[in-house]
Amino acid sequence: MSFEIIKSTLPQTNLPHESADYLKKREELRLAELYLMRQREKVAALRRALPQGVTVQDYTFEEGPADLAAGDTPIRTVRLSELFSAPGRALIVYHLMYGKRQTKPCPMCTGLIDGFNGNAVHLAQNVDLAIVAAADLAALRAHARTRGWDKLRLLSAGSSTFKYDLGSEGREGNQDSEISIFTRDADGTLRHFYSAHPKLAADVNERGLDLLWSLWNMLDLTPQGRPNWYAKLDYPEKSQASCA
Repeated sequence: MSFEIIKSTLPQTNLPHESADYLKKREELRLAELYLMRQREKVAALRRALPQGVTVQDYTFEEGPADLAAGDTPIRTVRLSELFSAPGRALIVYHLMYGKRQTKPCPMCTGLIDGFNGNAVHLAQNVDLAIVAAADLAALRAHARTRGWDKLRLLSAGSSTFKYDLGSEGREGNQDSEISIFTRDADGTLRHFYSAHPKLAADVNERGLDLLWSLWNMLDLTPQGRPNWYAKLDYPEKSQASCA
């Protein structure tokens, strides 16, 4: 990649006495970041240009009161079609690894959903969002209370084959994480638009959902980069202080 060191009007931080080598490498990095941004835009354009997706059935889910503090009843049955709040909006469904063979909520999924809850009000201006788990509704909502997920639509797949059909559940009840996007035609036809899994290739097991989690992108900004680390549902107070 060709480049030249420039002092321009770009809003870039340059401190006094930076070495020529630092300036050179920083400019290489800026150009690489610009290339990556444009490549992400190309990937997003490819995604948007996917042909019309296959039709899907109007799956049913179990849902409790919108207010988590109101308890878990009454439980109502809600259909996939009812998760769309208005015409022309896409529906994003995150498949939480929890339920059946996954007897405890996935910590990594939980970390992602923590972020979704914080951004829910902003996402709601453009899309609809739901969290679906194989866990029974009471267990799902109990976990949600410990996390403060008060702005998310929480659904149990119940006896539905939704997670199995979409590939986030195995025949033996093993769970996986996934993000799925659905659309609804003007005549009400439901379609699968796109799904992404953590496993991108035989040698890429846990990077397929990286774009959803700002944590990894922020760690990539640091000299240490991404640690060999796995999220937890709880962190000891001592560990939190040591990371401050």
